[in-house]
Amino acid sequence: MTEVCSREAREALRDDYATHLGVGRGLSPHTVRAYVSDLDHLLDHVCASGLTRLDQIDVTALRSWLSAMAQGNRSRATLARRTAATRTFFAWAAHTGRVDVDPTARLASPRVARPLPTVLGRDAAARLLDTASASAADGDPLRVRDWAVAETLYATGVRIGELCNTDLDDLDLKELTLRVTGKGDKVRVVPLGRPAGDALEAWLDHGWPRLVSDPGVTALFVGARGGRLDQRQARTAIHRLAAEAGVHDIAPHALRHSAATHLLEGGSDLRSVQELLGHASLNTTQRYTHVSAERLRSAFDLAHPRA
Repeated sequence: MTEVCSREAREALRDDYATHLGVGRGLSPHTVRAYVSDLDHLLDHVCASGLTRLDQIDVTALRSWLSAMAQGNRSRATLARRTAATRTFFAWAAHTGRVDVDPTARLASPRVARPLPTVLGRDAAARLLDTASASAADGDPLRVRDWAVAETLYATGVRIGELCNTDLDDLDLKELTLRVTGKGDKVRVVPLGRPAGDALEAWLDHGWPRLVSDPGVTALFVGARGGRLDQRQARTAIHRLAAEAGVHDIAPHALRHSAATHLLEGGSDLRSVQELLGHASLNTTQRYTHVSAERLRSAFDLAHPRA
């Protein structure tokens, strides 16, 4: 049976599990590190409790682990995430014969309230993008880039990580499409609007060439030194544009939420929005119907004489 408390055994288990997550399931290095970290946290607890083998970890041991975290003021979101990560681990352990019985089958997941995502209204989104365009009028390459980033995020609803990882050959300005690689290395092609196309043309004509000197650079968006734009720089740009536009302070992900909400409000169907956003489950996309309903309720309460 698999021993889990010695350093050598722990490292071997971690390496095999990480390979399964990264190669077998195609998860990102960041996600793999998070899953392995959650596993380490569990194994630290069970080893401290006197258990030394994987098959000794039962539902009682798992509940003890969750209880210890709750008493340590861990949030319900953390408990839920680690519970989900533990299910993933033991499903793999059972499949590979490391345990005969999956102890998570009887483990309840903590319920976590899911707040509605932050969404800009249509007017506020337009004001932010108009501000981005105006700020790029002087031709500053970084301002032109930030305009293109904001327009593309809102037009496509892509995640900021997906955007930063796009290359020049992922963009088709003739067809107004962008190819992105999402979670699980799933590739999808998303449409662009004409405003986003105009911003991207300006960026490629007047911004990108002024920042890139290395002919080997393939990134669609780059930073001030010509290397691939990182997510931190993109977040800073969106925060700055929101402040300059005088709208609610937002992160790039709020433009994704806004795009989805505005599409549904405009009559798009859930399946199309699901495909655009790259959601594996339609349940995730359905969150945006709640956002639209909340906005409708607010308008009704303010305007209807019999609200």
